Amino acid sequence: MVVRSARTPLVRASVSVVVAAGAVMGGFSVAHGQGNPTVSQGHIDAATAVAGTDLRGWLELCRPQPPVEQEHRPGMMSQKPNPLVVLLGDKMLAEPAKVFDNVYFLGTKFVSAWAVTTSEGIILIDALNNDEEAERVIAGGMRKLGLDPAQIKYLVISHAHGDHYGGAGHIVEKYHSRVLMSDIDWRELERPTLQFDNALWGRPPKRDLTAGDGHKLQLGDTTVELYVTPGHTPGTITTVFTAKDGSTSHRAMLWGGTAFNFGKVAPQMRSYVASADRMADLAAREKVDVIMSNHVRYDAGLERMAKLSARRQGEAHPYVIGSENVARAIKVIGECARGFLTSFDTELDAKK
Repeated sequence: MVVRSARTPLVRASVSVVVAAGAVMGGFSVAHGQGNPTVSQGHIDAATAVAGTDLRGWLELCRPQPPVEQEHRPGMMSQKPNPLVVLLGDKMLAEPAKVFDNVYFLGTKFVSAWAVTTSEGIILIDALNNDEEAERVIAGGMRKLGLDPAQIKYLVISHAHGDHYGGAGHIVEKYHSRVLMSDIDWRELERPTLQFDNALWGRPPKRDLTAGDGHKLQLGDTTVELYVTPGHTPGTITTVFTAKDGSTSHRAMLWGGTAFNFGKVAPQMRSYVASADRMADLAAREKVDVIMSNHVRYDAGLERMAKLSARRQGEAHPYVIGSENVARAIKVIGECARGFLTSFDTELDAKK
């Protein structure tokens, strides 16, 4: 592995970015002008049926994704403000929470970071939007929960979007953590022009450790498995690890990247479909009974954490939904992706 120092200056920002696509658009239907609506809608209907009422967060994927408008600046491409980008500052803060004995939520009402504690330190997954959030939400949340952010030994970045890597510079500078990301997403961040950028995001971290597909990150008594699941970005990482609830252990999957915000790029959507199919098989083999997200709207995180705070002894854990329901959730993800892929393909066929 090639290791480089990842030092970036502290960038101050006072607001969070919320891309609330699903929250403001009504109805589940294929986006306008996207090929054969009947064929595509069949997948959307299948996803809707599978989701039922308990997995409707994942069904947000089936909503039309608005095109991302870009404005060009020297040396970079930034996301142009539009009505779906809302700046709410402190209103987006969420309480940190101990979700399992060794798994902690540290995020906002939009984007999540997760801390996995081990016998030799902490593995942090994602770093939020910027350095201020990294210190206020992640480090501050850890202290509130009785954890020491100086124990962050590794930072795993799920994918090359700034709402997940933006605070990495501060984590590295202050707590001397090592940073892991897939090689292809490191390369995405090393391009002269980023695919997406925003003035509220911290700068991309410098390349440090590269995680290959199936990499096992071992720290003390804990192993976190890293799988490269292209789709949301070319090198999105989905993680699988053990979550402990008293004397009971559960297998948890943290879906690495969710929204279809990359436009009508059929090859990328095919990769997404293949990743969903692959992770469905893996979840079945490993008996995964917990599925989590790095955006709380998909896994109904805020609702589940509210139930967790009111949980009585002997009651079921709100995040433990069982292997069959994890399979349903991944099925919803895959069917939504197939719906849009079918739409892309039929539109391309019509233009030939």
